[in-house]
Amino acid sequence: MPPRRGATPRPVRFTVNNQPVEYRLAPDTPLLWALRDASNLTGTKYGCGTGHCGACTVDIDGVARRSCQVAIGTIEGSYVTTIEGLSRERTHPVQLAFLAGNVGQCGFCIPGMVMAAAALIRRVPDPSEAQIRGAITNICRCGIYPRLVDAVQRAARAARGEEVIPAGPRPGNDPADAAQLVPALVPPGMPPGR
Repeated sequence: MPPRRGATPRPVRFTVNNQPVEYRLAPDTPLLWALRDASNLTGTKYGCGTGHCGACTVDIDGVARRSCQVAIGTIEGSYVTTIEGLSRERTHPVQLAFLAGNVGQCGFCIPGMVMAAAALIRRVPDPSEAQIRGAITNICRCGIYPRLVDAVQRAARAARGEEVIPAGPRPGNDPADAAQLVPALVPPGMPPGR
């Protein structure tokens, strides 16, 4: 649950995923809670509430920021992009590279990592391993870090037009149809190739 805030609610306006929004919340409300509770954008995860884990990372005016540490009153007039707004069809190079590299395990931290990686490759088109590790300090309890570095470098190559990453199944596909595109997605008890 969001922490109780003492400031009086007032309209705070900025843009979220290319849509103008107005929150009538206390200006010291963390962006995380405005996104999750008021806008139902639950891809931005609550992990620690202290800015350490990075599960709540979003893009604010081109910079990856921990939304649990950003008061909505401080970003009036800004542009915020959440994982839902990065690419509805999951065709952003970072999303494709994460899927192709089987980066996610439990998946909880992945939206924040995707947002941090997308901001990085926009700023640094050919990031080194050190730059990736320095920019993506998100915590992953599953330990996906070696695959993360490879996926971000692959996404950067795709963003530069040097590599094409095949898309996986689109959201909303029937599991059997998805299994034909990506054999690893064969549901239990269903033979491959149906």
